Order: sequence, then C-alpha cells, then structure tokens
Amino acid sequence: QVQLVESGGGLVQAGDSLRLSCAASGRTFYAMGWFRQAPGKERAFVAAITWSSGNTYCSDSVKGRFTISRDNAKNTVYLQMNSLKPEDTAVYYCALQTGYPGTYFNTRYYDYWGQGTQVTVSS
Repeated sequence: QVQLVESGGGLVQAGDSLRLSCAASGRTFYAMGWFRQAPGKERAFVAAITWSSGNTYCSDSVKGRFTISRDNAKNTVYLQMNSLKPEDTAVYYCALQTGYPGTYFNTRYYDYWGQGTQVTVSS
C-alpha cells in the first residue's frame, strides 16, 4: 500500500520561507508533484519532479520562488518556498505518478495523494 506523509506547513509572514516534505513508501514511482488548493478554488499544479532523471517543472506563479527537489535514498520530495506571499496561502498536497501519463500538470494523472498540509502566509 502506498503512503505519502507530508510535513512542514505552518503560519508565516510575507517574505518568509518554508520547506515542505513528502515521504513516499510502498512502491516505485515515476514522478511526484505538489499541488495546492485555496478556499473556494480548484486544486492547482505547483511543481513536479521525475524520479530517475530529476527533471523539474514549476507553475509560472511560483517560478523563481519555489524549488522542488528529491532525495532518492529517502524516497522524499521537498518543496522549498521562498519569498512567500499571502496568495500562496493554501492546503498543499503531494502526489505520486506510478507511470508517465503524458503530463505532470493535471490532478487526474496522479495515482496517490498525501493528506495535505496547511500553509498560511500573513501580510
């Protein structure tokens, strides 16, 4: 059984940094991603990383501020978030792809999800 355990959310001020972690267990996988969902909005793509090659993809809204990385030995993916803004406030979810479906940007193509971690950025 696949498990994704997230950690690292919290309440910070605008301009601060946070690092989210997501540890995966249970099987091999192709890629992992981070999504976020603000109140009243749909879940949106933030970043993704392929596991073997380490290729990364980020949404335009976080490019230059957020960095996704992985630790293969720990089966863990990280999201380093710098220069946080109030509009980054959301529940952040990590997700896992077991194979490559042709895209990293759509929630429908992820097979497993973490429980979510709240990130709140005050102005």
